[in-house]
Amino acid sequence: MATAKTAYAPDYAIPPGRVLDERLKAHGISHAEFARRCGRSPKLISEIVAGEAPVEPETALQFEKVLGVDASVWLGIEAEYRLHKAREAETQDAGLAGAWYRRFPVNDLVKRRCIERPADDADGVGKLLAFFGVASVEAWRRRFAAANVAYRHSPSLESSEEALSTWLRLGELAAERRACVDYNESGFRAALKEIRGLTQAPIGVVLPRMRALCAESGVAFVIVKPLPKTALSGAAWWLSPRKAVIQLSLRHMADDHFWFSFFHEAAHLLLHSKRDVFIEGARDDRSELEEEANLWASNFLVPRRRWISFKATGPRSKVAIANFAREVGIAPGIIVGMLQHEGVVPWTHLNGLKRRYRWAHPNEDQ
Repeated sequence: MATAKTAYAPDYAIPPGRVLDERLKAHGISHAEFARRCGRSPKLISEIVAGEAPVEPETALQFEKVLGVDASVWLGIEAEYRLHKAREAETQDAGLAGAWYRRFPVNDLVKRRCIERPADDADGVGKLLAFFGVASVEAWRRRFAAANVAYRHSPSLESSEEALSTWLRLGELAAERRACVDYNESGFRAALKEIRGLTQAPIGVVLPRMRALCAESGVAFVIVKPLPKTALSGAAWWLSPRKAVIQLSLRHMADDHFWFSFFHEAAHLLLHSKRDVFIEGARDDRSELEEEANLWASNFLVPRRRWISFKATGPRSKVAIANFAREVGIAPGIIVGMLQHEGVVPWTHLNGLKRRYRWAHPNEDQ
């Protein structure tokens, strides 16, 4: 991620009115006389001297003719002064925004080399706003604290709004870097069928192929390591009308959770609105939509009739589950996870059939 370049930024600026007043005194010209020579009102000249009115281009040209100082000089002094005043106001606002800034996982962003370590709260606010690509705290609230985010949540795993928005922004930046064709629904459905067949392959082989298949159908597939206070597994949203995003966290690091989360998020892209952001593992505000995504993912992984018949056998052994997984063409760990989720077997049973993942690259898509 690009960082801002160091620039010369003095902590003072001279108002053009002060320079004008000094020039007039040096030439022995009163304010009223100068106003008359410029063809402007004495009130305007007094306001410029007092710093209450700006030097406009037309005024700068008049100053040039009367005092012999190039118009660009006057406009440059004016611009520097106004920029300095804006920075002062921003710094004051940043001081007030310090409490907002301290709620974010700044240390994690520094460790992931997304921002440089802030010198103080005011500096941190500026760096955080730049990271989010917004100009103010209010702009952040309008963009990232959106009311149209569909959450699914386990009551004991609450995610903080600030950490959640940071994780989503990391995914957004990664998705922006991912080259994709324009979204094509039929192409995405075909890609999902091929991806389903990859569930038994090693994850190191799977991920590059998944990314390529998704990109070839207009979906940016990214993995972003979870942040503290982000009890979530994945998200799905639209970066633009022609580019969708599936973002996973690998929070549980097990194959059943990884694959179900992926197909759950894919279901949101296929079934639901392009205006919403769907987050799996957050607050359950739209259970109907989440249940639709769950059902679609389950049926896609294992056809409903075959699943019902298999459950009716009361599967408890590794051999029975491995055989069924081979028949339907998916990893046995997924079958275990589905049985556990539906209460057929306890969460403590048959976990040896699941594959466990690890972070080969801590920052992954960041």
